[in-house]
This record gives sequence, structure tokens and C-alpha cells, in this order.
Amino acid sequence: MVIGAPPEQRVDTVYAVWLIRGGGRTILFDSGFHRARWFKEWTVNDYLSPDDAVRLVGVEPLAVTDIVISHAHWDHLGGIDLFPKAVVWIQKEEYRYYTQTAWQPGGDHNGIDPDDVVELVKLNTEGRVRLVDGDDVELFPGIRAYTGGRHTYAAQYLRVDGGPPFVLASDNVYLYRNLSEHKPSATFTEADYPAISMPSDA
Repeated sequence: MVIGAPPEQRVDTVYAVWLIRGGGRTILFDSGFHRARWFKEWTVNDYLSPDDAVRLVGVEPLAVTDIVISHAHWDHLGGIDLFPKAVVWIQKEEYRYYTQTAWQPGGDHNGIDPDDVVELVKLNTEGRVRLVDGDDVELFPGIRAYTGGRHTYAAQYLRVDGGPPFVLASDNVYLYRNLSEHKPSATFTEADYPAISMPSDA
């Protein structure tokens, strides 16, 4: 979670999705997970499926219009099939890499669930995927996507206008310690550290 931190230091973490409502849209930033294999590999306590999580605030899964995926790891991409009407937004290079190159010799698909990739390709064939092309892109009025540090091949995070604006960093910046020590969480390659950026007015 913090590059260079002593390996004996441990902290409990959360699996989070963010709900953004306004302008006629109901948007999730990340979609969580639900596939059984990950409950065997990781200790997961007090689990609430992403579709039930949005129900807690009065939103039915069918009402979610869009899902913006920060990156393709299993705990962020794995719930896209739980929201049957949502359009999925993902960085173009993230989509390309994890549906193609990552599975070739020399590729890196650590933390990527092949079932999630199959679902993502299926949604693309149904016209329900939008490819975000690069940094500082407006997805919706008042919501911009940035690329910054590479937690995965082409991870993205969001800036949401408001008073004050909010930055939803996902795993690009996981803890306050990442910010205070200028040390990101795990990056795609060692060459990507310390290349991490934030919008200057965030």
C-alpha cells in the first residue's frame, strides 16, 4: 500500500465503490467484486456486494447509468455484471492491454480476473463500453478523468467538481500516508515510481 514502507507494518483495508448522483446520471466509480475465488485468496470480513451497497442508499442496480473503472484489478472491475444497464468507462490503453497483451508471453495480468475480462469484452460487443483516451478528459459535466501514476497499465482517477472539489483516487493513492510521504501504492513497474501526479487545483 505504501512503496518503501517496512514490510512488518500491516493495516486493515477496505474495498470501496463510490456513488455519484447528479445531472440525470447515477455513476459508480469502480464496481467492487463478487467472484468466489477471491474470498478464498483474501480474508474478507463484513462483505456487502456492490449491488446491495447501492441499495442501502436507495438506488436500484438497474438505475446505475454509468460505471467508471479506475483499473482492471479484480476488486474494482469485478462487479460490472451486477449493474445490467450501466455503460462502463475505462481507459483505452487499460482495455487494450488487459484484453490482449497482458495474456501474451511477457505480459502481466497479476490481479486480473479472466472472467472479468470476458465480461468486459462482452459488454463492449453490446455497445456498453466507452474508452477514455488519455489524461484530463471530461467524462461528464464536472467530472474529469486523469491518469497520473500507473497502479496498473493505464489506471485512472476522478476529479469531481464541488465545493470543494473531490479527488477519488482509488488505489492510485490509497492512504493519507501515500500523500504525506509522496509514496504511491504499488505501481505497474518500478519505473512508474515516483511518477505520480494530481491536478494542480484539486
